[in-house]
Amino acid sequence: MSIRHDAVLLIGPTGSGKSPLGDHLEEHGLAGRRCHHFDFGSRLRQIALEEVPPEEFTPHEHLFVREVLEKALLLEGEHFPLAQKIVSSFLRQRYCRQGETLILNGLPRHAGQAAAMDGLVSISRLVVLECSTETVHERIRKNTGQDRTGRPDDERHLIEKKLRQFQERTAPLIGHYEDRGCKIIRIRVTGDTATGAVYEELVRVRPTGR
Repeated sequence: MSIRHDAVLLIGPTGSGKSPLGDHLEEHGLAGRRCHHFDFGSRLRQIALEEVPPEEFTPHEHLFVREVLEKALLLEGEHFPLAQKIVSSFLRQRYCRQGETLILNGLPRHAGQAAAMDGLVSISRLVVLECSTETVHERIRKNTGQDRTGRPDDERHLIEKKLRQFQERTAPLIGHYEDRGCKIIRIRVTGDTATGAVYEELVRVRPTGR
């Protein structure tokens, strides 16, 4: 029988520090549990950089991943099996066990994806990194999280597109999961907030929700 992995979903606009926080959680754990950081954007970039498609992906899927990155697309229902394939591949490679926590970063990004993910994971907690549009641009310009080097998707027009997508499609997930009884932890970040400070706030703050 397949395991539905316990998961924490990181939510925040591009540049808010999700990837550095996910890496920090993987290194230090959370509430005494080992964590596995699934960074969807990073996985897409790794696949796209391959000269030939990785073994489990078709040439068409390989080209589509590149298009997703070049145009800052969201995976809709008809393409979501590709995302599930990427998640399943990650879980196999990491040997994620029961009692360990999966840190989801970049997936799901809208309600349709959330429904499709239910068969793979059980999201019990959301960590919401809150910051303004101005702060996003400041953090990306300063590379505050030390994770923006060589990012082809950091051109200004793509950043603006991703910010619009976040407000329209991803931010509503907070209410979606809150209605399902998930715990919500909100952390405000500035242009200079370091990953270690976010982690300290995460382990200190009491979540809201049912």
